[in-house]
Amino acid sequence: MKPKRPRPKLDQENMAFWTGGAEGRLNIVHCGDCGQYTHPPRVLCRHCQSENIAPKAAPGTGVIDTFTINYQPWAKDLEVPYVIARVALDGIPGVYLTTNIVNCAVEDVAFGDRVRVLFEEQDGIHYPLFERVA
Repeated sequence: MKPKRPRPKLDQENMAFWTGGAEGRLNIVHCGDCGQYTHPPRVLCRHCQSENIAPKAAPGTGVIDTFTINYQPWAKDLEVPYVIARVALDGIPGVYLTTNIVNCAVEDVAFGDRVRVLFEEQDGIHYPLFERVA
């Protein structure tokens, strides 16, 4: 059994991000006025300050921009080592997700690896994790 991940506090701004995985959607806030994306979710577009924003499904693929391997068991039953990575999302310049890379050995992870999203559900939250793709 996997240890519980820290539960985010859900609110109107971030609900679509944390629950979109139920439908297989990686929802990122998109501005209907300037067309830019904002993450983390906010009530205003970070580019033009418009309130005309809504969650939009992102492609769910990207590239490992940077990463580290954690060897410290910060929580009870936490399996180490594991990868913490920053993923640059395809088609959404300037938006990065800090996440875990799963389903591979930590020593196999490299800068520039192509990745795709998958979701781990815990108590109604769908945590976006990523796995390497060939």
